[in-house]
Amino acid sequence: MQNLVTVFGGSGFVGNQAVRQLARAGWRVRVAVRNPSLGYRMRLLGDVGQIDVVQANVRDAESVRRALEGATASVNLVGVLYETGRQKFQAVHVDGARAVAEAAVAAGVTRLVQMSALGADSAGFSAYSRSKAEGEAAVRAVRSDAVILRPSVVFGPEDKFFNKFATMASFSPALPLIGGGQTRFQPVFVGDVGKAIARAVTDSEAAGQTYELGGPAEFTFRQLMEMMLEETHSSGACSCRCRSASPAFWAAWAISSRESCRRR
Repeated sequence: MQNLVTVFGGSGFVGNQAVRQLARAGWRVRVAVRNPSLGYRMRLLGDVGQIDVVQANVRDAESVRRALEGATASVNLVGVLYETGRQKFQAVHVDGARAVAEAAVAAGVTRLVQMSALGADSAGFSAYSRSKAEGEAAVRAVRSDAVILRPSVVFGPEDKFFNKFATMASFSPALPLIGGGQTRFQPVFVGDVGKAIARAVTDSEAAGQTYELGGPAEFTFRQLMEMMLEETHSSGACSCRCRSASPAFWAAWAISSRESCRRR
């Protein structure tokens, strides 16, 4: 087996695929998560003893340091879509990313991979995109050869994009379309993102690079919603079920989603 890689946030939607690919490549994997009891199934993704699960919180520098002891590589996948409690964009995307980078340098880690997001922009409209860009800068300030990955909308089993709207479609007579549904996306399969993460860890030529990850085709938001309705066999004509939504609707939807996250 190769050396040890610590994957922060490795029990999540993308993390599952990253851990699976790293294990297949022969790495020993240490999955660092806030609540290890929720990540016990991660050990089933590799051979006996190949994958371990430990407690770590990117907001706690000491726990990050412990999680990186003896590691050769580090992958930080920790992120939040909505702010809840102490899980703020600044604390997680910026300060947390910096904490992982600093601890990685102190531990002698030779490869650092930071997950960002497509559209990360320090002058962006949303606090989410600004914090992602600031996190990239914080990591590169500590480790200039860090690999930055910026995935587009990620889809697959248990994703939070298509499944969110599929749930809405199950009880709503129409689906909202921001900007008239003409916003374009290039969705990428979660398994491909996992492979990209594993390659970023193992490929020496990736050092210091920033990669934008997208699928093979572009779609408008309307097209994505219509495909989702067709695949889920939702009743009614697709073209009649999509409606433009006002900014007020999206604000209310974001609040409801945040409340749902709190309850979970």
